[in-house]
Amino acid sequence: MTILVTGATGSVGRLVVKGLAEKGERVRALTRTPDRARTILPAEVEVVAGDLDEPATLPGALDGVDRLYLFPVAATAREVVALARKAGVRRVVVLSSGAVTGGYDTTFHLPVEQAVEASGLEWTHVRPGEFMLNKLWLWGPSIRAERVVRDPLPNAIMCPVHEQDIADVAVTALLDDGHQGAAYDLNGAEFLSHRDQVRIISEAIGEEIRFERVTPERAREIYRRQGGFAAANADFLLGFNDYDGNEAAPEDRAEIDLSAYGPKPTSEAVLGRPARTFADWAGRHAADFR
Repeated sequence: MTILVTGATGSVGRLVVKGLAEKGERVRALTRTPDRARTILPAEVEVVAGDLDEPATLPGALDGVDRLYLFPVAATAREVVALARKAGVRRVVVLSSGAVTGGYDTTFHLPVEQAVEASGLEWTHVRPGEFMLNKLWLWGPSIRAERVVRDPLPNAIMCPVHEQDIADVAVTALLDDGHQGAAYDLNGAEFLSHRDQVRIISEAIGEEIRFERVTPERAREIYRRQGGFAAANADFLLGFNDYDGNEAAPEDRAEIDLSAYGPKPTSEAVLGRPARTFADWAGRHAADFR
């Protein structure tokens, strides 16, 4: 059995590749940068060049593939899935988003889910909420340079999910039966405010990190200037919070009442073990913040 992993050098994709390889599976990794991929993926993994934005590059990569981990590209999803079906793929696991469950995402991840469901293939959707990794891309530059986080929402409550938990669920759905037709919402093990997250990162690196509250406009300006993920997602990420940073969440608020927050689904339902904590994640990425 050959499993094709698309987006194989991404923050989740590379962990899916590694997890499958560690289980002795035959893995083919699709990437636009094969030379780079060979330096970061396990040596036994077959690396092939291809681009989901250009479906004509995919037939060779799909040849002989039984199962597919699909990175979301809405514009070409139907064509890519049709090629997969033609090649003999039987099972597809989609990296989707919890925003689909909430009804916020109708144009990016949802069309990919719909294309896979319409294909008649076995499918599983993995729908993570906010990635813990977002905080590395958003806050990492200022923490490394100044040991400061500039954010408009110190008391915004989130339940971020560890990228390894996302990958572990995807690997399980690819390999094990019983997950077909399921959409798994994945969140972290605990509710945390932004201020709590900064505190945990500070503990992980062993240095104080100052929290500087700024206006949303200033935060957008900072993120856009950083470029990359921060610039591309500033508006989207700043919109998904429980407090607006004004009267509802005074900066000196000592405690936040979480009684209104019911438990959120985590990877435990699939993996049978507790979801990883933000402290686990911060420890793993401590060097990235230094």
